[in-house]
Amino acid sequence: MGDVDAVVVGAGFAGLYAVHKLRSLGLTVQGVEAAGGVGGTWFWNRYPGARCDVESVDYSYSFSRELEQEWDWSEKYATQPEILEYINHVADRFDLRDRFLFGTRVTSAELDEETLRWEVRTDRGDVLSARYCIFATGALSTANTPNIPGRESFTGDTHHTGQWPHEGVDFTGRRVGIIGTGSSGIQSIPLIAEQAEHLYVFQRSANYSVPAGNQTWDDEMRRAIKAGYDERRRLSRESGGGSPYNAHPKSALEVSDEERRDAYETRWKLGGVLFAKTFPDQTKTEAANATARQFAEEKIRLLVDDPAVADKLIPNDHPIGTKRIVTDTHYFETYNRPNVTLVDLKAAPIESITPSGITTADADYALDTLVFATGFDAMTGALDRMRIVGRDGVSLSEYWSEGPKTYLGLGVPGFPNLFVVTGPGSPSVLANMVLGAEQHVDWIADCIEHLWEKGHDAIEASVPATEQWVEHCRELAAQTLFPLANSWYMGANIPGKPRVFMPYLGGFGAYGRICAHVAEEGFRGFEFSRSRTRLADPVG
Repeated sequence: MGDVDAVVVGAGFAGLYAVHKLRSLGLTVQGVEAAGGVGGTWFWNRYPGARCDVESVDYSYSFSRELEQEWDWSEKYATQPEILEYINHVADRFDLRDRFLFGTRVTSAELDEETLRWEVRTDRGDVLSARYCIFATGALSTANTPNIPGRESFTGDTHHTGQWPHEGVDFTGRRVGIIGTGSSGIQSIPLIAEQAEHLYVFQRSANYSVPAGNQTWDDEMRRAIKAGYDERRRLSRESGGGSPYNAHPKSALEVSDEERRDAYETRWKLGGVLFAKTFPDQTKTEAANATARQFAEEKIRLLVDDPAVADKLIPNDHPIGTKRIVTDTHYFETYNRPNVTLVDLKAAPIESITPSGITTADADYALDTLVFATGFDAMTGALDRMRIVGRDGVSLSEYWSEGPKTYLGLGVPGFPNLFVVTGPGSPSVLANMVLGAEQHVDWIADCIEHLWEKGHDAIEASVPATEQWVEHCRELAAQTLFPLANSWYMGANIPGKPRVFMPYLGGFGAYGRICAHVAEEGFRGFEFSRSRTRLADPVG
């Protein structure tokens, strides 16, 4: 298909903004997207109850004040259809759709070391040559289906929450089994239970979940939010998680019982993941964490009628917040329904999937429909599935064989002009992904302009800077309770994947300041080069 300045892989929030921003610099840009349309994770994740766990007004673009003022969110935590509608609106408003090849998957990207250009190939036979490669492939975009014996033998309907049919699924009168109680399981279980004749929830490990406390926005609320957007965005960029909320100024152990309980109650009512950041030491010491666990467990017991079922729904294998806290709507109350059965797989593991259902160590469950709510190969999964080859024929998968190694989560040694958006080594999934994507893309755009100004062809992370950054991220994680959990943050849900805590834990605001300082200092920690073909050209 010829030469372009940049290839952008992915048409989610990050990819769309990357195309918009780079095009505004005058670059020729080609986007490539495996899905049939824009939306990224919100294109694929159409399961019942799919909803964002960051408030809608924050989980939205900040680059256009006009866009902020014209778009009206209907509720505090938007559902998948509304988020997808918003992304489509953005694609049309900024004329981004025609810059993408949809229904097209990148299979490889190989560096030409002579020209320092990337040859990008797709599953449709397209061949693109680009100076810059931006991988906006998302942290949660590669569905994971566990290799359970007999999986292919099941004769009923099978679905994965991350690849949900666009026409939806009717569970009326069906005996349904759902494997997994992560975010997609917890969000979909209440709605599936309303339809199914009987729902069997196969729980591998219990998860903490906080009610969304959702509310609809009226015109008065929307006007107030829009009037204060500048300050809201400022607070979000300076915060730990990319939303306009900060932790209590004192330790959970320094305040009175009453003050601590009031703080937890406020965050519980706020809803969702921010409960994990009520106090600054909540995920740093077991003593502080225990106060949050006790509060959450009391809440769960109030919602579940059967104490024995409540016992199974309360996690005992990880500190609260070290796995992503789910944002739910009536999840725990669903187990009070007579047509819902919780199957504890720790007590009786799945032995096989049969043509007629699931067999565990102590029972057979006859099913008409089987739902895998088993999550994703997070952070690196999409990149691992492409053949990305840099200097000296070294592939990215080889370089990351012991875990992902990046500088700032943006660059990788040996891969010049290849940029990763919201990938490992950045706050990524621990922060507001939309503001994170904007922050990364703006930094990449500034970097490209710097190359032009200095007459360089390429930039890549240095080995020493990368090693120091990886060690810094490891040290930050080691100072917390996060490594104690077998979470997808650690790659623990994927057999054979290195156990490395992948996100940067220093906070969104601190990370943004570090990236800004690196740029201000001439992109410290990066190395610059010129192509061999250009060096061979006569001077002048």
